[in-house]
Amino acid sequence: MQTLYSTSEQETEVLAERLAHTLKGREVIALFGGMGMGKTAFARGLARGLGVTDGVSSPTFALVNEYEGTEYRLYHFDMYRITSYDDLYTTGFFDYQDTGILLIEWSENIEPFLPQERINITFHRVSDHERKLTVEGAEIP
Repeated sequence: MQTLYSTSEQETEVLAERLAHTLKGREVIALFGGMGMGKTAFARGLARGLGVTDGVSSPTFALVNEYEGTEYRLYHFDMYRITSYDDLYTTGFFDYQDTGILLIEWSENIEPFLPQERINITFHRVSDHERKLTVEGAEIP
């Protein structure tokens, strides 16, 4: 387990960008943490690190946004409104596995259905501007 600290959205993006450079193309990255913790900033940095040039935003209403990187496709999920297996199934979530990198916000809502092999990143509020990120399943250089 790795513990990292970020004092701004920009620092959070840089951490994610560094993680992106270590990925092989089939990872599931499960983000845990409440509203306003920096999950979408992390998604922006990860996408940038993968070579995505499109703007990245939280897919709250679309449930999933797809981005084409230079080597890998990124599927950015928002599971905030998902409350059951049936809800999850209707998103097509299971069809995306093994087709690219899956980045999942609000993973706590679907944790029983996530694959065993995954990267977990939990965001903890330290102060209004500081976050502690706990990383399991990978090392961010």
